[in-house]
Amino acid sequence: MEQPEAPVFRIKGLCKTYRTGEVEVQALRGVDFEAAAGEFIVILGPSGSGKSTFLNIIGGLDSATAGDAWFRDHALTRQNEAALTRYRRDHVGFVFQFYNLVPSLTARENVKLVTEIARNPMKPEDALALVGLTGRMDHFPAQLSGGEQQRVAIARAIAKRPDVLLCDEPTGALDSTTGIKVLEALTRVSAETGATTLVITHNAAIAAIADRVVHFANGTIVSEQKNDMRKQPSEVSW
Repeated sequence: MEQPEAPVFRIKGLCKTYRTGEVEVQALRGVDFEAAAGEFIVILGPSGSGKSTFLNIIGGLDSATAGDAWFRDHALTRQNEAALTRYRRDHVGFVFQFYNLVPSLTARENVKLVTEIARNPMKPEDALALVGLTGRMDHFPAQLSGGEQQRVAIARAIAKRPDVLLCDEPTGALDSTTGIKVLEALTRVSAETGATTLVITHNAAIAAIADRVVHFANGTIVSEQKNDMRKQPSEVSW
């Protein structure tokens, strides 16, 4: 009998406290979480519920105050800064609400920046084709729509073949029609590369495209649900 594959992420009792002078803010309060290889997870919750702090810690961008976070056999909460840098470089692709493209570089050149430091990268052209931008590779960011710029950002994130793709409000700055194109790019990339994908959003409509939906409130996970039938992004509107 085959052994089930170990989770990509195992999180236990994760806490994060920010201190500013006398003021203490508990951003995370004992979060427990697991994610399987290839899973597409949508994380919902209001502003200030701890979603971004959680994503930043499992992405190696921030440190926890207490608790454990494991990526496979990497104990993220026990790594030094150099080890976290290697983890981010070798295993994680990030997509944020704002595209952070270099204005003086074309779409192809923006993606190439990442492939030059990756261990086993895709060709920039292949990454851009995956997000439907074959015809726009030599355009500069100013010549692209917001949705196209976000798709370049996704291509850049996946060009290094990451194990996990962490997306913080990737459609937050986009209208519904443009946002759907970005979600189509994300679901296609996740399916074709096998990357475990976590998408933070405050937009409950997006939950329908996920394998699993995780709800944050007041720094902790308050509920989870699996979708028996995932909707296509084209079936979602907001």
